[in-house]
Amino acid sequence: MRLLKLFAVAASLALLPAAAPALGLPDLGGRTIVAVTENAYTPLNFADPKTGEGIGWEYDAVNEIAKRLNAKVDWKLTSWDVMIQAVRDGQFDIGMDGITINDERKAQVDFSDPYMVSEQFMLVRADENRFSDAAGFKADPKLLVGAQAGTTNFYVSVYNVLESNEQDPRVKLFETFGASVQALKTGDVDLVLMDKVSAEGYIGASPGSFKIVGGPLGREEFGFIFKKGSDLVGPVNAALAAMKADGTLAGLDKKWFYEWRASQ
Repeated sequence: MRLLKLFAVAASLALLPAAAPALGLPDLGGRTIVAVTENAYTPLNFADPKTGEGIGWEYDAVNEIAKRLNAKVDWKLTSWDVMIQAVRDGQFDIGMDGITINDERKAQVDFSDPYMVSEQFMLVRADENRFSDAAGFKADPKLLVGAQAGTTNFYVSVYNVLESNEQDPRVKLFETFGASVQALKTGDVDLVLMDKVSAEGYIGASPGSFKIVGGPLGREEFGFIFKKGSDLVGPVNAALAAMKADGTLAGLDKKWFYEWRASQ
């Protein structure tokens, strides 16, 4: 996640390299790909409230990638704070959680081509009137921001909003992204940063509880992660390019960023 921020848009997929319609994709011969996510980053990956089943944009995308490459997916769950290290150590073949592509992470793992672009927005309670932008938030020392350690939300909160350091007591840390949103709702913190699509999802799921203030605070690209030197990077990139070319990725955007959100 993620060095974060998120106005996820269908146009983001244009970042993927242009490609002809998918032909002759690599055949993985029925190989099982062990995939890991957190199940806590709506609408990319989360537990269906009715069934408990893992669902979301990333689930659909990876399942489709595997299908096109003649592979199977064995889904696993882990917490965000250990995910990159676990993939780096080879515990899982591919990881995802809205993970931002950056140089620090590239030193630890290999990335796929970008599959999404995001920007950070300020989610606040619906009745918030003490500030309307990052400068106003920073100016009031009583205001607190909730974040998950090691995520883009955290770093943007520290460096873009507070213009401070990682020990700033105004940043309250939570084990999961969802817990920070719940803390915002109950008044324990006053701000949570997230992509616009996710923010609108929370607004739709809890009418009258939240709103967005201010403009975007950052821009980043998301990619799947692999152990260094993984032989899956090339096939996954080929499948992503084919899915962009034939409209599959745009269809996933529509399903999860618009249709799913509208149904909540």
